[in-house]
Formats: sequence, C-alpha cells, structure tokens
Amino acid sequence: MDVRFVARNAVIDDELRDYMRGKMSKLDKFFSRILDNQVLVSFGRGMYNVEVTSNANGVIMRSEENSPDMRKAFDKAMKNIERQIKRHNDYLKDRAQLKTHDVSFNLEGFPEVETVPLVEEEIVKVKRFPLRPMTAKEATMQMDLLGHEFFLFKNVETGAVNVVYRRKNGGFGLLEPID
Repeated sequence: MDVRFVARNAVIDDELRDYMRGKMSKLDKFFSRILDNQVLVSFGRGMYNVEVTSNANGVIMRSEENSPDMRKAFDKAMKNIERQIKRHNDYLKDRAQLKTHDVSFNLEGFPEVETVPLVEEEIVKVKRFPLRPMTAKEATMQMDLLGHEFFLFKNVETGAVNVVYRRKNGGFGLLEPID
C-alpha cells in the first residue's frame, strides 16, 4: 500500500511517519483493495489539521480532524476512515447478496426559481476526475463518504451524466438531463 505524506507549515518526524504508516497498513484488514493513501498535515492557529484520503478501488474516502497534538488529530482521522471503509465493505457485501438496486427519488414539488443576474467571478479552481458508471444509490454513498453536498456521476442504467445532491429539508435529489 502506497502512503504519501504532505506537510504544510509542519514537520513530520521519522518516528511519527513510521507510526502513521503502521496505522495506515492496518486498513488492509478492513478492505484489501486500498490502492493508495495520502496524509496531509498542516499547522495553523495553534492547531494541527490532519487530512487522510484513501482510494479504495476507485472509491475515495476522506477524513479531516484538528487537534493541538498531531498524533491525536491523526488518530481521530484514522477512526473516521476505518468507519467509512467498514461501511463501504458492508455495503458491498449487502449489494452482492441482494443483487438489486431499487432506488427512487421523489423530485416532485420543486419551487420555481427566479433568475438572478449573474455576477462575473473568476474560476479559482478546476477539478478533473474520471466519471465512473454507478447507480444513484452508489453515488449518494460516495457523496457521503467525501462529505460533499452534491456528486456528479455516469448513471449505469441510462448512460447519462447525472447529479445527486443533498436536499436542505432532508433526503437526496437526482438531476437527470433530458434531450
């Protein structure tokens, strides 16, 4: 398993690096197909911010924690990653047993949206990622694992690019393009 370390305004000594690498290697017992990991440590305002990102066979899992102690922040982040990997592993087992993907999203009742004049703003960041074919349920799970409010994916059933999003009043929504 590949582990990359990135430090911003912080120094990771060899002892702590070995400790982190040992903890990360234990993730294999939860899910054997983890391709690579990244540990990003930054320091600001008296707190260490540790962000752990794992690529579990194409499913990106991310956890971020803050603490005045770098080791404690890393341990908290690892607990979150372990929980996500266990949940993903359970999902894969359930999916293999059920072999069904019955997902329905209630999209009725969208209020009319007023058009607001656009203010030209500069694009600050461009992010590129591969569109993996998946069901809407898998996309919502991936969105939860990443901690995002929306997720773009290629729908396995229709072959179209769709977006799932978290609704303010609870639940999820699915955006499907029509021709």
